[in-house]
Amino acid sequence: MKYFPVFLDGSKINAMVIGGGDVAARKIELLLKTTTNITIMAASVTEGVERLINENNLTWLVHNYKAGLLTNITLVIAATDDTAVNESVYHEAVPLNILANVVDQPALCTYITPAIIDRAPMIIALSSSGSAPILIRMLREQIEKILPQGYGRLADFSLKFRDHVKARIKGIRNRRTFWENTLRGSIGQALLDGKQQEAEQQLIASLKEEVAPPQGEIIFIQTLEGNPDNLTLSAHRALQFADAVFYDDAVNIELIEYVRRDAEKYPQSISSTIMLNYQHALELAQEGQQVIYLLAGNEELPTNAALNASGISTKIIISGS
Repeated sequence: MKYFPVFLDGSKINAMVIGGGDVAARKIELLLKTTTNITIMAASVTEGVERLINENNLTWLVHNYKAGLLTNITLVIAATDDTAVNESVYHEAVPLNILANVVDQPALCTYITPAIIDRAPMIIALSSSGSAPILIRMLREQIEKILPQGYGRLADFSLKFRDHVKARIKGIRNRRTFWENTLRGSIGQALLDGKQQEAEQQLIASLKEEVAPPQGEIIFIQTLEGNPDNLTLSAHRALQFADAVFYDDAVNIELIEYVRRDAEKYPQSISSTIMLNYQHALELAQEGQQVIYLLAGNEELPTNAALNASGISTKIIISGS
């Protein structure tokens, strides 16, 4: 990745926007979604910028750019039509370790602003690393169409009951399954419909039900040619729920990007065509973990007496041609 994706804590941002035109107005409006700690430096501003300043009690330095005023600033945006000024802002900010963005000049940026889909507190940020804005706009349109406006309520609800669920339901995988069933089922629909009280009552009732301890499982995924675009739904879901993943050098490394981020990864130095690490996978499964064993191609699996005798559930998924 050329750019490292990160979300900044708005309460820690102290921003400066240099410029007072329409471009500056758009940047100020975006920043206002997160913070009001914003200073505008411009000799004159448009009516729109002045309105934003007055409505949000922002600081306005009524002069053109002057060096030496970035003390305590954590993020600066240069939104002027003066190339020399924009360059000066960038070169002042970088030695001070201030995040700098010169509008429409990626070479003069230490960060770029992604396309944003706001379903607060759910935030989706999209970027093509500056290479294809049209492609990002197309992707954003697709996501906007399928993402309900009330999706953020699901996140607020999850936060409210997170500790209750953690205390009642043991095991990370059990909790993931519980939340997936909850948010995709009638409780999630009630939240999207604005029926908060009904959703809470249903959740409280479901927490009173007996929850079985996590059961270990080993899933072998035959990835064939290893094309990530051809992952089946069942393979994709298994990777998202994995606690541990085994793979050798023959497996397309791009598939690891589809694995749940918190899962333990176990790259194998010995090819699976020579030997499968049944013993380690079995030990993890006996601890209640869901273990994925990624395999290149579609070779028949060798039998293993210990695995057969263990009673651990196994599954084979063929996916990725």
